[in-house]
Amino acid sequence: MSEKSNDLLKGLLIGGFIGVVLGILYAPKSGKETRDDIVRTTEDLLSKGKEEYEKAVVRSKAVYEEAVKHLRGLDTSAKEKIEEIQSEASEAVHKGADVIADSKNRLKKAIDAGMEAYREENIK
Repeated sequence: MSEKSNDLLKGLLIGGFIGVVLGILYAPKSGKETRDDIVRTTEDLLSKGKEEYEKAVVRSKAVYEEAVKHLRGLDTSAKEKIEEIQSEASEAVHKGADVIADSKNRLKKAIDAGMEAYREENIK
């Protein structure tokens, strides 16, 4: 839960408590009844505060787990993409090597043919 949410929750609880206490103090009841009302109201407010805190913890855990799940998915996706790129790069290197070998063979044949033609011309 964010700090602003915590501050808001604290403010609501404190404000509610103060309002209830003031309302009870100005009520036309005996001292014992007033004290009993204050204790009961305090217990109710503490109970509600505890419930809200527990709900916030559950929500925070759910958000955290969802974020971790999402990050793991991104990690898996990134690894798959890296493997795909590595595979494509390896394939391109092999194709490049094949093209170079083929070009080398063609050049060698052309040089050999040129040399043969030169020999034939010089023999005549």
